Amino acid sequence: MSTAETDKAAAAPQSAAAPSPFPPIADYAFLSNCHTGALVAPDGSIDWLCVPRFDSASVFGTLLDRQAGAFRLGPFGVNVPAGRIYEPGTNTLLTTWNTPTGWIMVRDALTMGPRDHEDEVTPHTRPPADEDGDHMLVRTVICLEGSVEVDLVCEPVFDYGRTPAEWSLVDDSRRAADATGAGQTIRLQTDMAIGIEGERVRARHNLRHGEQAYCSLSWAEELTSPQTVDEAHARLAATTRYWREWLHRARPIDHRWRPALERSALAIKGLTYMPTGATVAALTTSLPETPGGERNWDYRFTWIRDSTFTLQALHFLNLDWEADEFMQYVADLEPNDDGALQIMYGIDGRRDLTESTRDDLSGYAGARPVRVGNGAFDQRQNDVFGAALDSVLLHSRRSQRMPRRLWPIVGSQAECATQVWKQPDQGIWEARGEPQHYVSSKLMCWVALDRAAKLA
Repeated sequence: MSTAETDKAAAAPQSAAAPSPFPPIADYAFLSNCHTGALVAPDGSIDWLCVPRFDSASVFGTLLDRQAGAFRLGPFGVNVPAGRIYEPGTNTLLTTWNTPTGWIMVRDALTMGPRDHEDEVTPHTRPPADEDGDHMLVRTVICLEGSVEVDLVCEPVFDYGRTPAEWSLVDDSRRAADATGAGQTIRLQTDMAIGIEGERVRARHNLRHGEQAYCSLSWAEELTSPQTVDEAHARLAATTRYWREWLHRARPIDHRWRPALERSALAIKGLTYMPTGATVAALTTSLPETPGGERNWDYRFTWIRDSTFTLQALHFLNLDWEADEFMQYVADLEPNDDGALQIMYGIDGRRDLTESTRDDLSGYAGARPVRVGNGAFDQRQNDVFGAALDSVLLHSRRSQRMPRRLWPIVGSQAECATQVWKQPDQGIWEARGEPQHYVSSKLMCWVALDRAAKLA
């Protein structure tokens, strides 16, 4: 099949008769260590992972092209699991498989644990917490009944699918191998015997009732990895404790919407970038707004507007620490020459988010182009002043104090609103055409002055 035919097939509507090779977006599970995140497809494949940060280049990018790298752990020859759930109160995924010969359960997490040294992979600008991300993905599998042949296939493709991995065994034990490409090296560690097949590593191992195995992928300092299945379980146990202790600090929720609210809180926390306090709008880039469409944007950045709603949710749940961390991130941001905050920033506070396209990628189900960066970063959206000051007021009322370092932002954003409220802009939807007059933008300029007056 030609490239054009492949793209046409990928872009076709999904149906039971001719299903798309791309899983429905809603069927992906979400993992996070508050530095980066991963998406796990129903078949047990990690289809999206950027390391070491949310906005880094992907090492597994099958979400956007079926040849852009994936990492599967599951039963050989079976692709549909019996069930998938998040471990209650965590961002750890449990997947149960029923095969003709037995049952297994796979446990996946981007692990968290006690902080015992300075983070050199993603340096912090905020005071480090007691726990932090381990910079590794840990996966364990246990045979629950019968016997099951477990299949491990790890095929990273660095730099958004551009650079295939070059693999090398770490030692003669055939239990660890390093993948290198585009200036990065990651380590696969496991207690199963592995072999290199071109640009991928593979292991097949028969598990019997009660037996366990593990694998991990590390980009930590010195590529630190668990050496045994017990160490892997210890990493997962520490991750469970982290998420549950964090959720325990939230406002008690005792009604029928509790599971949805707690899952939403875990998702919000999972989209925070711990080193700076920033929040990302989404884990991914270039997922289409409409099937096969062109409105495919990179959302791995911090929008001042969106973060207002995140702050509201965090404060409502009494999760004030994360809200304070974000406000300190805002205080560190560099404004434009006229004193105005940009509508969005990088998670490290950078201002330049120049957009490019990756035309060699098919896009999710044929939705192209695939974008890296966001060309709206330098747009004029006059609502940003009201969004920023609404956040400051919300936070100040909650904490009953006005941080001294935020006061200059109040004055500058109020002044900017008075200067531009009569001018056209790109509006809340970030239209890429000529500026127009939007009621929402003018209303939010009023909000900026109202909130500034209340703060003063």
